[in-house]
Amino acid sequence: MTRRLSICLALAAALMAGCGSSSSSSSSSGTAASSTPATTSQGTTSTGASSTSTLGFEGMPLETGAAIAPASTTQTGTVDGITCGPIEQLAYHIHAHLAVFANGAPRSVPTGIGIPGSVPQQTQYGPVAAGGQCIYWLHTHTSDGVIHIESPTARIYSLGEFFDIWHQPLSSTKAGTLSGKVSAFVNGKPWTKDPRSIPLLPHAAIQLDVGSADPPPQPVSWAGTQL
Repeated sequence: MTRRLSICLALAAALMAGCGSSSSSSSSSGTAASSTPATTSQGTTSTGASSTSTLGFEGMPLETGAAIAPASTTQTGTVDGITCGPIEQLAYHIHAHLAVFANGAPRSVPTGIGIPGSVPQQTQYGPVAAGGQCIYWLHTHTSDGVIHIESPTARIYSLGEFFDIWHQPLSSTKAGTLSGKVSAFVNGKPWTKDPRSIPLLPHAAIQLDVGSADPPPQPVSWAGTQL
């Protein structure tokens, strides 16, 4: 049994969010993750962290650095036409990745965005969002930068909508609590438009450099994640 399935079963009673693999993503499943916690020891990890990172339960390295804003600012009302419902909507299920740097230092996207009232439950694989009042179609289960898009219909959502659900600002000069020029990259290429308009497409690798445009776009590997 893979680590992803094992941790889902262990937390099934507490988690509102499902852990199944994407049904609409174009990813390949790759190699199943080890049943014990692992780290990446290369100079730059697949999420752009500059030090050894622990793999989370989704098989993606957990992000390092302080959160760019608390997940607790998520509320429960309808946001940009996106509702917070009692269960996940899996008709359209894909994943994107968000990495953020402040003047070159890695910062993290926290556990439980889009799951108001959830509490990070500490596990051997890092924090996992448990409980909660409801769950939005855009949310995070842990602090690995993976944004889950789980919608009742196929629709292209934006990074701005994700931040709106989070009730945090995103503009050319702000990202959450961070202020400074925001340089955005999508799949390794500069994004010259409003960062709010960045589309959350299957396996999109999104990077925001706030302040100095540093580091350059970092690679993101989905191999072995089953996302």
